[in-house]
Amino acid sequence: MSARFGPRDREAFAAGTHDLLHDHLGAHPHPDGGYRFAVWAPRAAAVRVEGDFGSAALRRSQDGIWRGRVAAAEHGQTYRFLVTSSLGATTVKADPCAIRRAAPDGPDSVLWDLDFRWRDGRWMRSRKRLQALDRPISVYEAHLGSWRRGPDGGFLGYRETGRRLAEYCTGMGFTHVEVLPVAEHPFYGSWGYQGAGFFAPTARYGTPQDLMAFVDTLHRAGIGVIFDWVPSHFATDRWGLGRFDGYALYEHRDRRRGFHPDWSSWVFDYDRPEVRSFLLSNARYWLEMFHADGLRVDAVASMLYLDFSRGPGQWLPNAHGGRENLGAYAFLRAVNDMVAGRFPGVLTIAEESSAWPGVTGSTYLGGIGFGLKWDMGWMHDTLEFFRRDPAHRGAHHHELTFRMMYAFSERFMLALSHDEVVHMKASLAGKMRGATDAQRMANLRLLYGYMWTMPGKTTLFMGGEFAQWREWDHDGELEWGLLRWAPHRGMQRWVRDLNRVTAAEPALHRRDFDPGGFQWVDPEDRARSVLSYLRWDPDGTRPVLVVANLSGTRRRRYRAGVPAGGRWKTLLNSDDARYDGGGRTQGALAADDRPAHGFPHSLVLDLAPFSVVAVGPVEQRSKPS
Repeated sequence: MSARFGPRDREAFAAGTHDLLHDHLGAHPHPDGGYRFAVWAPRAAAVRVEGDFGSAALRRSQDGIWRGRVAAAEHGQTYRFLVTSSLGATTVKADPCAIRRAAPDGPDSVLWDLDFRWRDGRWMRSRKRLQALDRPISVYEAHLGSWRRGPDGGFLGYRETGRRLAEYCTGMGFTHVEVLPVAEHPFYGSWGYQGAGFFAPTARYGTPQDLMAFVDTLHRAGIGVIFDWVPSHFATDRWGLGRFDGYALYEHRDRRRGFHPDWSSWVFDYDRPEVRSFLLSNARYWLEMFHADGLRVDAVASMLYLDFSRGPGQWLPNAHGGRENLGAYAFLRAVNDMVAGRFPGVLTIAEESSAWPGVTGSTYLGGIGFGLKWDMGWMHDTLEFFRRDPAHRGAHHHELTFRMMYAFSERFMLALSHDEVVHMKASLAGKMRGATDAQRMANLRLLYGYMWTMPGKTTLFMGGEFAQWREWDHDGELEWGLLRWAPHRGMQRWVRDLNRVTAAEPALHRRDFDPGGFQWVDPEDRARSVLSYLRWDPDGTRPVLVVANLSGTRRRRYRAGVPAGGRWKTLLNSDDARYDGGGRTQGALAADDRPAHGFPHSLVLDLAPFSVVAVGPVEQRSKPS
């Protein structure tokens, strides 16, 4: 790491384009011994660094950065900054660029290095190909503190969790693990979304090298790793980034733009170039130093809209009188351009809940440049539909079919995340309607089958794959004991087979973002509450027909149009006994010459209540004319 902060660095820092601040700020070994310290605090009257090595004053330069060398400082010692404002008040502050924190709550950081022997070269060389958007991508979202616990109820740590997750996700067919924010956060109950140590992996689960080993282990198992990243807001702890030099520095000085009412947290000032450089560097840091394969960016809508969760008089308009946060827009574009330029193949994923145009559009055309966007509208409408009384679902087909009106306006990911199974919302299994547990389980299998076979990539929060009944509780581990029971083992097998089949069938992943890859067979069979659609492979020779019975009534001899005659085979059937379904099978399938739904051939299916089936031709055929 270079100690020199030259003219080009100062120019880039002041322009908001510097993406290597972590090489210059913070604490780094000095070539002549000891450590050098640097911290940005332009309006401070004085800054000292103190730690196990004693205390030393730092000197201010014209760029507002305070620097100094402490010869007695050694690896493993703790340190903190004492920042004195122009009014004479001194506050203990944590190093904003610390790479290791002594504890989650408090200002002490640790002098550390990031040396690690990576063994994931094969994955890294193949990553661009493996993460191409015409490849299968199925993401398992996990909170490291509550996925699994040790025998004593304590945390497992990065390394042990990595070994277990690698084995589990390989067996389940997930292509990626998305971990809730790992940057240090003082309040465990924030799940990492109230950050206070943006360059330090949380100490709850181990050292930075332990997190590197976590990623390395998953990579060697062929599993990608996505980090949740939170550049939208930060914790208000006194020793954190807030009022860092005695005044608003990282946050906007006006609370109408610098404080978030939903989360009682500070909001970054994206109009300040130095803040943009800090966050740009932070994104690069996680990708470069920890080999992350993607960044899922939290709460993007809260960044883009100045009036997000604010009423009249509670927000400041932009320079043109509008509600768009132009600084945040420019920053997000810069992050995506940086990632695309420096880390080809790395995914950036926006959790963005509004209709802002071009979230996944190219930046040179005015878009924001994300690789993928969570389809929040789909999530809301779909869960609302599955809560409904099955007797009335036929009148609400639009809640499932509407997304196809906009499905190709962005590159969407279908996500059922942690946010949907907390705060008294019930677990996914608990949301399902049904007179019995068996019906609720059948509805959940139906939901997953519909989700996995629709255009778009998928994300599922941990516990959903085996139908955990209770809401997620971060203070314990998942209800793994439920797997003693057949319905939960069956759900787990169903999710595994959904991953397996969607990966094996080109029609179910190659054209997720191509309108030509999807075709309704019948979206309007409201009387029988059945949906049917085709997914097309790139060659148009190996389509997959999906038929979903959304009702609680068996539909015998249901006829669905198909483009080709001959023999077809069952690829997926949620009512199969191996998933603890009713055991109905389709038997031999042969498409006859009877036209249906505008197609020259048709199949006759036996649809169990609350079930979904996917079928494909036995032999690859020539493309229909």
